[in-house]
Amino acid sequence: MARNRIYQEEEFPSPLVQSWHYFRQNKVVMFGFGSFVFLFLLAIFSPVLTPYSSFENNLDHLLVPPAWDVNGDVSFLLGTDNLGRDMLSRLMHGASLTFGLSFVVVIISLLIGVFIGSISALTTGIKSIFLNHFLDVILSIPSLLLAIIIVAILGPGLGNTLWAIVLVLIPQFVHITKNAVKDEFSKDYVLASRLDGANSFRILSYSIFPNIIEKIIRQATLAQSAAILDIAALGFLGLGAPIPLPEWGAMLSNGLDLFYIAPWTVYLPGLAILFSVVATNLVGEGMRHALKQSKEN
Repeated sequence: MARNRIYQEEEFPSPLVQSWHYFRQNKVVMFGFGSFVFLFLLAIFSPVLTPYSSFENNLDHLLVPPAWDVNGDVSFLLGTDNLGRDMLSRLMHGASLTFGLSFVVVIISLLIGVFIGSISALTTGIKSIFLNHFLDVILSIPSLLLAIIIVAILGPGLGNTLWAIVLVLIPQFVHITKNAVKDEFSKDYVLASRLDGANSFRILSYSIFPNIIEKIIRQATLAQSAAILDIAALGFLGLGAPIPLPEWGAMLSNGLDLFYIAPWTVYLPGLAILFSVVATNLVGEGMRHALKQSKEN
């Protein structure tokens, strides 16, 4: 009986499969990845999953403690605020405003920043010198302070806050992309591509970007952590999401006056911010390590 396969062929996994293999080896990173996916899905489907309306006032249930407290009510698992609004529903809805919008902000900043950084890496002379000094000035200013200045110019509001954070994050992506591309252009494999007749844009697309994706992903996760904190900080200062939107920073600010009589109105949104930042950083560090291991092997 004839056999279809005479020789045993060795199958090599793709770079994506290799990266996933190294990524899932760390249990802490996988916990962060699960938390990140949970927050991402919650940000999308929170309007459907919330047990109550985030804006509905229950005057008969003002400042009800969480369900595990002696005076708690199982109908309000995480308690209510000073207007009787369900804390669980507001935290779930706030995931789309703080975590979800930070994801959108980072994607926009990444696309614009990587494009400008790639183009600027190919420029020389006065244009390159001017851009370098301009980026140095922008990056020397703390991101939150710069966002506050931009919001002060544009006016308070959630939309202006998001545009301010986009403008703050773009120079970071421009800087990291520009330096990474310039470093790669000085290597031998780029010279080999040039000798083969490839132009600069083809070298960028097929040779350089696969080798700098690790740096861009690491910067993207750091930028998302910064975006979460900036959105929450501007909301805390009253410059971001207007009342009564349940943005986590605004919820934290509204609960400060009630801290001694209803501490859950403060520590619950604070824990939500901490949880989202830690999950984002774990995913970013895991992806960076997995891509590095995959490239080395």
